[in-house]
Amino acid sequence: MAHILTAAVLVTSGLAAGVLFTHAIGVWPAMQAMTPERYVAAHKLLGRAYDPMMPIIVGTSTVLDISLAFIAENSLSQNLFIASAVCLVGVGAVSQTRNVPINRRVKSLDPRAIPADWKDPRSAWAKWNMVRTTFAVLALVGNAAAAVSAF
Repeated sequence: MAHILTAAVLVTSGLAAGVLFTHAIGVWPAMQAMTPERYVAAHKLLGRAYDPMMPIIVGTSTVLDISLAFIAENSLSQNLFIASAVCLVGVGAVSQTRNVPINRRVKSLDPRAIPADWKDPRSAWAKWNMVRTTFAVLALVGNAAAAVSAF
């Protein structure tokens, strides 16, 4: 069972890190270069897929890490699974308290009628996205190290 859970946590934490990393280095630079109108429209389209899936992926990975911390056979693996779970909690916390509120504000806009006094949130969003991306990559690295040290 531990082998299956370890494989699952590598998949889920890899998906979380991969999605956030790909977005940070590929999608986000394009979005930063867009006009406000195009940015709002693109943001709405991208959120359709990310918004429902990412909490499920991150939450599943966190639960798997906590479970593995209890069944790991050595303290190094236990500590690495715990550290990875903490990093994933960080991903969720930053997402829910920083990025999601910005997302909601952006999605509430009509891309054809951006208010003249609109404060572009892209720099703040990018900063918090890098924080959660770093947490996600650290979780993946921790999980990989835990998997290697477990066997």
